[in-house]
Amino acid sequence: MFKRFNKQEASNDAPAAAPSLVSSPKAAPKPSPDAKATPATLKPEMATGKKIKPAPSKSITVDPKEAKRMDRLLDIRMDLHKRLLESLNLAALDKASEEDLKHEIALIAREGLREMDIVLNTTDQKQLNADLLDEVTGLGPIEVLLRDDTVNDILINGSQQVFVERDGLLELTTVKFKDEKHLMRIIDKIVSAVGRRVDESSPYVDARLADGSRFNAMVPPCAVDGSLVSIRKFSKEKLSIDQLIEFGAFTEAMATYLQAAVSTRLNIIVSGGTGSGKTTMLNALSSFIGDEERIVTIEDTAELQLQQIHIGRMESRPPNVEGKGEVSQRDLLRNALRMRPDRIIVGETRGDEVIDMLQAMNTGHDGSMTTIHANSPRDAISRLENMIAMTGVELPLIASRAQIASAVNLMVQVSRLPDGSRRMVSITEITGMEGEIISMQEIFKFQRTGMDENGKIRGKFVSGGLRSHYTERFREWGYDLPSSIYIDSE
Repeated sequence: MFKRFNKQEASNDAPAAAPSLVSSPKAAPKPSPDAKATPATLKPEMATGKKIKPAPSKSITVDPKEAKRMDRLLDIRMDLHKRLLESLNLAALDKASEEDLKHEIALIAREGLREMDIVLNTTDQKQLNADLLDEVTGLGPIEVLLRDDTVNDILINGSQQVFVERDGLLELTTVKFKDEKHLMRIIDKIVSAVGRRVDESSPYVDARLADGSRFNAMVPPCAVDGSLVSIRKFSKEKLSIDQLIEFGAFTEAMATYLQAAVSTRLNIIVSGGTGSGKTTMLNALSSFIGDEERIVTIEDTAELQLQQIHIGRMESRPPNVEGKGEVSQRDLLRNALRMRPDRIIVGETRGDEVIDMLQAMNTGHDGSMTTIHANSPRDAISRLENMIAMTGVELPLIASRAQIASAVNLMVQVSRLPDGSRRMVSITEITGMEGEIISMQEIFKFQRTGMDENGKIRGKFVSGGLRSHYTERFREWGYDLPSSIYIDSE
């Protein structure tokens, strides 16, 4: 279990063995052949002498007879759904208990099958009743995927293709919609529940499901072959620092450093690609913030799961049908400055709000955080420069860089590796300006050494061998980190 740094502990810079950062150290267990490898136990692939096999792609092969049976059941379900809409008292659905609703649906379904002269076995009958319940109270065919805890993402390419992501790998499912009209009905059900809309005049939308899952849809005519939907499922359990260390996302030494960085109110940007775990990492870093601080969060779609008691959450709003009423992240950020926040956390910086975010970091809101899409810390700096340029503010490049260097203290780079694992691949400090260039130093990084026969990435976390530029700041705040965390144990 990760032991948080105690301010009262003195650092030990003697050449003796490095102090333990765990509460009850144990000998490293010998990994079994089937166990999931961690960076500390991996060996370079050249030592194995084995040919590397690519990770197998996952798909579901359906027997043609089974596929025909499923299509037939789908047709029956849609016919019965129409009957349900005509027979059920929709106004009373919210007040009815689940058992009463199940009973009523079973009666109407049985009567409908009798009128259609269709006989189903007991298993198909139960499945049909469950599917009808999902159509009436949930999100139809994808409701079963939303209940599946092993599914991380649901990706819909038209009415006949539904993919899911499990363990970082995509696989095709047997889930289908009746047709495009059926899919559009589910999309409208989602977006109308949060006061948004999607149609030909506004063909794309971001929304949030009732459980907090992120939803995005693109509909025709922009979506050529049918509506495109992506759902990033909301994690019911927020990953803790201990769990992320156990999963190999980073090491205890890196966690100790990050605790000091967050606690001493360094301004932090988490950068990475799509699906790399930026929001998860931001949630984890926020766990180091004390309950005595007032936090204001600003997001396009509320996803952050902060555990502090003093949090003000804000979410942007798109324009209405008349094109009015839009509230952008920049509007929220400007207003947040008047709300006496100790820290401001912006879910993702992607537009003209970058100016206000940097100014907030520079004007007394130390310890603020945000995420940005970028492939490396240096690329993240370039993206910030480009976003500043796109705001229309005529600011010389050297002035933009000086603003960034003054506002941002730390870049945390996360990445989704080819095997589907997510790692913190770099922790980089911004140390100031050297001429017209922003100077940076990498404190920790993930060093890849190859790939094993199962397609899993091999590698280890290494230190850059440099003391933190903020060592004195850490010490002044009571975080006198031992020099051993900057030195590789190997």
